[in-house]
Formats: sequence, structure tokens, C-alpha cells
Amino acid sequence: MSKNPESPLEPFKRALANAARSLAENADLEIVFSGEGPLLQGNRAILPHPPRDLTSADAARIRGLADQMALRVSQHDEAIHQKARPGSAEGAPIYDALEQARIEALGSNALGGVRENLKAVHDAAWAKRVFNPIEAGANPPLADVMSLMVRERLTGVAPPPQAQPLLDMFRTDIEARAGENLDKLVDAMGDQKAFARLSRTILRDLSMSDDLTDAPDQAEEPEDEGQEGESEASENGNENDSEDQSPQQSSMDESEASHRESEDADSQMTEAQEDDDAEDTDAPPDMGEGDQPARPDLKGDAKTPTYKVFTTAHDEIVAAEELCDPEELGRLRAYLDQQLASLSSVVSRLANKLQRKLMAQQNRSWTFDLEEGLLDVARLTRVIVDPTASLAFKEEEDTEFRDTVVSILIDNSGSMRGRPIMVAAVCADILARTLERCGVKTEVLGFTTRAWKGGTSREDWLKAGKPAMPGRLNDLRHIIYKAADAPWRRARRNLGLMMREGLLKENIDGEALMWAHQRLIGRPEARRILMVISDGAPVDDSTLSVNSGHYLERHLREVITEIQDKSPVQLIAIGIGHDVTRYYRRAVTIVDVEQLAGAIVDQLAALFDEEPRKVNRKTASLLQPPPTTQGPQGPARRSTFKEVRKAVA
Repeated sequence: MSKNPESPLEPFKRALANAARSLAENADLEIVFSGEGPLLQGNRAILPHPPRDLTSADAARIRGLADQMALRVSQHDEAIHQKARPGSAEGAPIYDALEQARIEALGSNALGGVRENLKAVHDAAWAKRVFNPIEAGANPPLADVMSLMVRERLTGVAPPPQAQPLLDMFRTDIEARAGENLDKLVDAMGDQKAFARLSRTILRDLSMSDDLTDAPDQAEEPEDEGQEGESEASENGNENDSEDQSPQQSSMDESEASHRESEDADSQMTEAQEDDDAEDTDAPPDMGEGDQPARPDLKGDAKTPTYKVFTTAHDEIVAAEELCDPEELGRLRAYLDQQLASLSSVVSRLANKLQRKLMAQQNRSWTFDLEEGLLDVARLTRVIVDPTASLAFKEEEDTEFRDTVVSILIDNSGSMRGRPIMVAAVCADILARTLERCGVKTEVLGFTTRAWKGGTSREDWLKAGKPAMPGRLNDLRHIIYKAADAPWRRARRNLGLMMREGLLKENIDGEALMWAHQRLIGRPEARRILMVISDGAPVDDSTLSVNSGHYLERHLREVITEIQDKSPVQLIAIGIGHDVTRYYRRAVTIVDVEQLAGAIVDQLAALFDEEPRKVNRKTASLLQPPPTTQGPQGPARRSTFKEVRKAVA
């Protein structure tokens, strides 16, 4: 009998990987199962872990996600897509949705099994959607509507029943304005360039395309004689040519998922708008009932106003124990210990290595020949010879090393769910325990939002008449897992809260950094270290849907620059599967979450080798809270503020 029997899920995973490579027509396609999925990064497809009790519905849904990625590899040319992609915030999501519908239609029409798998993905996603006619009328989710209509035309598959009311609300108007060109998409389905031109024409029919002045010259790359003729007609001023194109510097996949990262040109994300992870309750709903978030425009805009907040009335700073009862905290902590039993021993060994390094730096220093203090045994002879001698005492000097506080700020966004957040939690736990042994104060903080799609802040914005460029438009939730002065044994259970379903939502990194920084500035220690653990750029669908696409990212860069250039706080960052070196000067990026413990140890050990920064008087004025567009500045930060003060006192 084998000592390590194979998991019942392994045959399913192997079969799924082989089928995906076959459909992608790429034997080198890497299939990975992780809590980070679903995600397509170049030649690497990351899928969510299948649940232990795998049902037929779960299997079909995960197969559908794999089929989406495989079809994207085999049927999609990113260069062609980006060349024709419109620059307008309204048109780009619709253009992306049409291309994704084309990709899936090619697979559905060729293979019946693929058709059923993709149908399972869409049915599962729409089953969780709630149709709100008032919100849909105020913020028409045209990308969703167009995706449903085009998929129905290209494949003949009826939309999910839950989507029918939304379709009925907009179908008549869209058919009247763009129905003729929508019908032409069927014949152009096999030609991505022709399909892209028709998509731009449809956007113009819907008054959502940008001006023709940014259209690239199509004569540069004629695919055949027919297209070359079209290019010549375009050069001669043919107004019927619909190639209203705008190249983008930010090369991103058409994902409508909750995690939209402003990556470099190599970064790609799979179509995961409607998918949830293995734990359905923790999946982010899409923006179907609101505006679609704009893609980051890395060109910049000098006219864009500085960062501001629509209202802080619904933000909260809350102690972890206030978010659930003690019994649940205990259960969540037990679950965390159970899931990471093997990894915990590895991290513990690394933590012991860190402790040895830190303790080696704590050289004891004494002041001798004092009139009071501890009796200096080496000078006892002086006392015997001259009993009146008073300089026979010594006193230990304060060690600079001990005068240190470390703040660990953990990204609690939905994309961290699964193994990344578990590893981050256990590393924070062991690190806090280790540093406490060395006499170093440690606090553990987390940041997320209270709701998806803006929460109460967005409702206030809608009631105010939807003013343009409102700034940050979501309710912040900043969590104190362990205060710096709280002993580790008292805060140990709090870290289990990160395992709670539904806690992880969206991430607004800039304001979280400001909050953690201000907490450190108020500390008396000479050395202050802020460590950020994150897996991506700031993402908040509600904010990005009504501001520029790089609004949150630009603010994050400004905050980081302020801290690194003017603050005594030493800032380091660890990125999980995401290059954070483009934001932080001192940073490390890891691909596998198993590397997180080693990265923390190495970065902290290097920092303790340096001299702490000097505190200046201007520090207290750094990184003041951003201005609010409307609403009170702070009264509604919840009554938990008082309780938090008690917790951190």
C-alpha cells in the first residue's frame, strides 16, 4: 500500500490540464491550481482549487474556466485587439466584452462539451446577480448586455434566466441603433480584425466610440487584398470605414473580474468576471448594476485633479474582535492552524533564524563608575580598599535595536483569498511572536472595503446627482489585528479573522498606507518599520468607474514617494505574484506564496543592519487625510472608534 495515496481530485486535475492544453493547441501551457485563480498570465493558467466535495456543477464550472483560458490562448491575438481598442472609458469595456464573446463562441460552436462548460460558468455567475431596475437605469451595464446579446447571436444559446430582465430593459433600444451591424458579427466571427472593425462600428452606433482622429493607419498591415483595398479607401477619406482605433499603452485582458491590475504590457488576465473561487461566498460580484470600471491609462492626464474622497462618513477603523464573536474567532484560528500546520514549521525555522540574527545585534553596553545602579563586581576590591569610594556601580545603556516598532500591513482584498491570505496570516503571527521575544514592538493591520461596488458611499453619490470625478467612492474598512502594545498571546486569535468568508473585498492601498504610517508616526520608538504585503495594484471598481483608470494607482505612488523621501518610517513591500518594485524602492516579488516567510526574514534582517532615520518636525504634517467632496469628515467612523482606542491603549 502506498504511503502517500493520491488525492481523489488529482485525476480530475490531470484530465482538466490535458484537455485545456489540447483546446489551447499549446502543449506547453502551464495549468496551476491556486487560491489566486482564475487568472491567465502569459503561458500560465491559474485555476481555483476544486472543492473537496466536487459536484457535477462545480466540475463543469471549473472546466468552463479552463476552456475560457484555453480558447483565449488559441483564438485571440492581443496585438490586434489592443490596436483597435477604443480609448474611451465607456466604449472599452463593451469592446472587450464583444471580443470575449467571439472567443467563446468559436469554442462553443465547434465542441458541444465546451458549450456546456461555458454555459455552466455563466449560469453560476448570473445566479448570484440581483436585478435592480433603478440602479440599472441610472448606470446601464451595457458591457453585460452587449455580451449577452452577441453571445446569443453567435452561438444560439439563450441567456441565463436571471439575465433576461436586464436584457428586456435594453434590447429594443440597442437593436434599433445597432441591430444591423450586430447581425454582421456572425459572418466576421472567424476574422479577429474584421470583428474588431465591426465592434468599433457598433460602438459608434451606440455613441460610445472615441473620435476618428486617433485611428491608426490600417495600410501598414494588410492581411489580404480585400483588406488592403479597405486600407486604401481609408486613406482616401472613405467615411464608411469604421476603424476608429486608439492604441493603448496598458495591455490588459478583458477580464471583468474584481481584480483589475494596472500591469505592464506583458500582463494579462483571463475572463473571470462572473467566476467565484472554490468558496462561493467570498467571490466578488461584478459591476453589472453600475458603471464599468475604466482601464488604467498610463499616458497620464495633467488636468486630472488631485486625490480626494467623496465622503468618509461610512469608513471604519475596527478591532478584529469587533467583527465576529469570540467563538467564531476561535474556530477560524483553529482552521488557520489546521490548514497551515506543515507550512507553520517551515516559517518557524525561518523565524528562529531571524531571531538569532536580531539577538546577535543586541550587544550589551554598560556605563561604569557610577554612584548608583548595579554593583560592579569587578570593582569590589576598590570598595574593600576604600569603603568610602562611591564609583563602584554600573548601569546598562539603552539598546537602539530594542527601540523599534514594526507594522505589518496586509492586503485583505478578494484576490488574496485562499492560500495567499493564509500564508500572510501565519507569517504575521510567527513574526509578531519572534519580534516580541527580541523586545521589538509589532502591530498587524489589514485593509479592505466594507462592501462591493461602493456600498453606502456610492448610494450617497447617486442621491447627490452623480457629480463628476467624485474621488474615492467606497466605504473603507481598516482592521487592527494586533496593536503594537498588545501582547501576542492576547491577539493571536484575531489573525484567524482573515479566514472569514466575505471579509476580503476591494483594496485602496494609498489611504491604507497613510493610515498605517500615521499610526507609526505617533509611536515613541526611534526606529519605525512599515512592511506591506500585497498581491497587486489598488483596485476598487466603484472608484475606477467614475474617475480616471489610474486614479488609485497614482495616489498610491504619491503616498509611497512622500514616505520614502520625507518620513522617518522605513518602508518595505513584498508582492505576491505581482511586481511591486515599480512602486517601492525596497521591495521583493515572490511567485510562490511559500516564499513569503523567507522574504520577510531577509528584508527585516537587512533593515536592522541600517541606522534608523532621524525624526524631523515636518513629519507630523506629512500625508494628511485627503479632502472630502461631501459629507462629514469623520463622525460616522462607527462607535468602534472608542473601542479601538481602548484596544490600542
